[in-house]
Amino acid sequence: MQIGDNSGMEKSKVFFTDFRTKIGVSQGTKLQKLIRAAGIANIDFEGKFVAIKMHFGELGNCAYLRPNYVRAVADVIKELGGIPFLTDCNTLYPGSRKNAVDHLTCAEMNGFNSVTTGCQIIIADGLKGTDDSELPVPGGEYCKTALIGRAIADSDIFISLSHFKGHESTGFGGAIKNIGMGGGSRAGKMIQHNDGKPSVDPSVCRGCKMCASQCGSDAITYGKDGKASIDHNLCKGCGRCIGACNFDAISNDWDSANEVLCCKMAEYAKAICASRPSFHISLIMDVSPNCDCHDENDAPILPNIGMLASFDPVALDQACVDLCQKATPVRNSQLGDNLANPDLHHHNDHFFDNNPNSRYKETLSHGEKIGLGTRDYELHVIR
Repeated sequence: MQIGDNSGMEKSKVFFTDFRTKIGVSQGTKLQKLIRAAGIANIDFEGKFVAIKMHFGELGNCAYLRPNYVRAVADVIKELGGIPFLTDCNTLYPGSRKNAVDHLTCAEMNGFNSVTTGCQIIIADGLKGTDDSELPVPGGEYCKTALIGRAIADSDIFISLSHFKGHESTGFGGAIKNIGMGGGSRAGKMIQHNDGKPSVDPSVCRGCKMCASQCGSDAITYGKDGKASIDHNLCKGCGRCIGACNFDAISNDWDSANEVLCCKMAEYAKAICASRPSFHISLIMDVSPNCDCHDENDAPILPNIGMLASFDPVALDQACVDLCQKATPVRNSQLGDNLANPDLHHHNDHFFDNNPNSRYKETLSHGEKIGLGTRDYELHVIR
């Protein structure tokens, strides 16, 4: 069985440690102890390119993981002979990470660079989010192939380092979302969100024609008012127009049901993990109610719980969910406010009570169904 393949019936092992440390022992050191105990050294890193996939945080957001945790992981990989690089793909929405130049600037402003992390940063899907590789999705039901950022697709080994938090659409953001949605190129993200067809907001469009110059489908035309429009019958959903527009006039139409989105994320994660050794780390801390893609972060909805690691991303996410469900909500938070509101239906589920319109169980069940991993796990506590 390939390392990272937990599609069998046996329980997967998930390793956990809390954030308590003794004087003179850093959390980074404790994280290194955790991943060693979880078996990261069982992977043959010698001379291999190792993608460490994480979220750098949108500018204005302060809940993302600190670079110190990346450094701890990168140092272990280098000790094992690997060549690590830190990576993410460009965003689908307008913001500070929609092209590689802005993305790298955002990462640096949020503290991520070769000195703080111990490795270089490569934006996986290139300058405008169009540099991708088409990988097969073994067992895929919604997606037979996945458009993955090329630097991730070209990597020999894949490591996910995830900030576990709430999410307005998918209930929580954990390993599977970090891998599947985060690893998809802009076109891949559009496929996960809907049929992959962007649209133009004419009130923002300036008629500069940069989008048409980048369109490979001749799908963009201009009206008498000089505003662009996209013919969805011709559009191939490559996303070049989004990256080309400097005025944020082009965006994706968000119309897939959250249940379908959850399943597609699991399938994209399967495409990445099925073709190379993979290992996954999640930190349940600063559990903000919404994604780190926001340019702000509200107060944490749950207390800091701990760090977890596993070869199985499904088991890892399930363990994180279970630990969060056992935790006492923070009263002065979005979740606390919702629980105190008698007019809201209470689900006895922290993620649904935090974002009632979200879905997340489909991510775990579909991930298990297609062989990404198993929800059945053993939790090994490391002191």
